[in-house]
Amino acid sequence: MGKRILIVDDEPNILISLEFLMKREGYEVQVARDGEEGLALAHTWRPDVVLLDVMMPRKSGFDVCQAIRADDALAGMRIVMLTAKGRDIDVAKGLALGADAYLTKPFATQELVRRVRELLGAQG
Repeated sequence: MGKRILIVDDEPNILISLEFLMKREGYEVQVARDGEEGLALAHTWRPDVVLLDVMMPRKSGFDVCQAIRADDALAGMRIVMLTAKGRDIDVAKGLALGADAYLTKPFATQELVRRVRELLGAQG
């Protein structure tokens, strides 16, 4: 079974492009359109990596990250925050809440793929 990637973002164009990119890399992919849906999928589907937007309806990426890190059952899940909020304080907050990586939009797709591979321990 392939590695699982959960993409949580409220912007349809970003969801579509990231889903295509991750599937092309050989990963199983699920998408969620807001933080609550993303957190529910994290619990039921158990992805290896969550690509998480910060600014979303119903539950922010920061809240989702914090909830995943507070749940022992989800301890091994890797989190990459993807956001337009690139100020140092936002990056520091994301990392303090337990994100494994923080990429600001717009980001290079090659950089995202490299980060995901690193987090999964893949060579490449």
